Amino acid sequence: MTLSLYRPGRYLLSVALLWLLSLSGATAADRRNDDIIKVGGDHSYPPYEFLNQEGEPDGYNVELTRAIAEVMGMKIDIRLGDWDAMRKALEEGELDALQGMVFSDERAAEYDFSPSHAFVHQSIFARKGEGQATDLAELRGKEVIVQRGGIMHDYLVHNNVGARLILVDTHAVGLRLLAAGKHDYALVANLPGLYLGRELELSNLVPVGQPFNPQRYGYAVKKGNEALLARFSEGLAILKNTGRHQQIYDKWLGPLEQSGWPWKKIGLAAALLSAVLLVVLGGIVIWNRMLSREVTRRTRELNLQHQQLIQADKMSSLGILVSGVAHEINNPSSLLLLNLPVLKEAYQDMEELLEAQYQQQGDFYLAGLAYSRMREELPAMLDDMLTSAGRIRRIVDDLRDFARQGPSELGERVDLNQVVATVIRLVDNSIRKSSDHVEVSYAEALPVFKGNAQRIEQVVINLIVNACQALTSREQGISIKTGYHARSEELWLEVMDQGCGIEAQDLSRLKDPFFTTKREQGGIGLGLSVSASIVQEHGGRLVYESEPGKGTRATLFLPAITEASA
Repeated sequence: MTLSLYRPGRYLLSVALLWLLSLSGATAADRRNDDIIKVGGDHSYPPYEFLNQEGEPDGYNVELTRAIAEVMGMKIDIRLGDWDAMRKALEEGELDALQGMVFSDERAAEYDFSPSHAFVHQSIFARKGEGQATDLAELRGKEVIVQRGGIMHDYLVHNNVGARLILVDTHAVGLRLLAAGKHDYALVANLPGLYLGRELELSNLVPVGQPFNPQRYGYAVKKGNEALLARFSEGLAILKNTGRHQQIYDKWLGPLEQSGWPWKKIGLAAALLSAVLLVVLGGIVIWNRMLSREVTRRTRELNLQHQQLIQADKMSSLGILVSGVAHEINNPSSLLLLNLPVLKEAYQDMEELLEAQYQQQGDFYLAGLAYSRMREELPAMLDDMLTSAGRIRRIVDDLRDFARQGPSELGERVDLNQVVATVIRLVDNSIRKSSDHVEVSYAEALPVFKGNAQRIEQVVINLIVNACQALTSREQGISIKTGYHARSEELWLEVMDQGCGIEAQDLSRLKDPFFTTKREQGGIGLGLSVSASIVQEHGGRLVYESEPGKGTRATLFLPAITEASA
């Protein structure tokens, strides 16, 4: 590693430029914070969002959005109207975000979604005694009421269920039609359906089936507006971490999710339980001894799980902090990358005038240094600053991508070389502190694999960090290589270290949860266990070879996407 000489001129100029750019960054941030963010929603979707008796926006989504705006320092304008009109307003740029939209793969092509802040169940409602449709197949040929532009409208259109769709603007209109004896069924969200049925006194309607699993429900923005989505996601994470989100959720949705006590069923269950207890009573003495041994074993496991929970909480908090810090660093680094080329061009334009003055009048001073010296050093100073700002941007982008929360779908086409390069940038400091002999080799023209880049990054980080921790001196080396086996159509990544190695009896236990040889150093034995689960999800495998005192080789295999398998 080569250290640059101390240059007082460069130091003074750097301080002055950073001071000016920080003022510019603060002004830009003030302008951003002064912008009013227009958030839309459904005006008749209780208890999530609706207009109250005073005509003001109200409900779970509204209170959550205002809480996020408060913790993030955002100015918002909440507008509620017909759902289909709100979607069109978002697409046409009249709105910046929707505060509640159900996620689907089709919608993900048009919108970007935040992590979910609730789950929505869809139910088939019918008149009492007139319909018992429990799944979508039984809706074929029937008249089914759905909300225009809602998730059920989208789903039934895309999947050709065969039902005749009756489109309405709100759940309330649809349920009134059904209660009045018109059409066969209504396919609506469960909580709004129950809420409206109670408020409108539609006592002849009942839910008869739930054909879908719970659906993720969160903020949505127009595709590409990642900056705004990151602010909502960060605010939501803060509310979840402080418990405020749970308070809002319990206030609006808790009472509806809790059903009344089924006393008759409880009485029958109690009678049955009493009979079973009488039969079991004779074996209690024997079981007591067995349970004592089991309690001892479980106590040990719970202690380990407690350590896991503490570590998971630390990692969750770290993810929030990384996301926030990356966001704050990104603004000044963007200003540096924007303004430094302008400063360099300005100096180049002035260079001819300065040179002419030097030739005519002799040497003179700039920032306390002679021009004859500054004309050599100033271009290098500007180039160094531009290069450093670009490095800051790349590191921040890598950290933000790794910390970003989102669904763990395995549908991406991922470049293994790109994943390894990103990880090496992230753990560069650990590598440089551990060894002076690190070899990285990328195979050319590798095929891609199908999976989740962020989760494979987590695996590669574990392998490289473990290799660094296995070294006992800086003279020992690490080798990182990628390649492709054409016969088995597998990509491979090899991480080999010259460290302390692993005992033969421990090698087979590396993937066991909570097994670690570094518990004294704070390890809890989850890294390689989690990595093995991630690799298994991707259809791959992890292979370890080691010899005590000579080092360890960890090889990751992943199925490649080839022309034959595509």
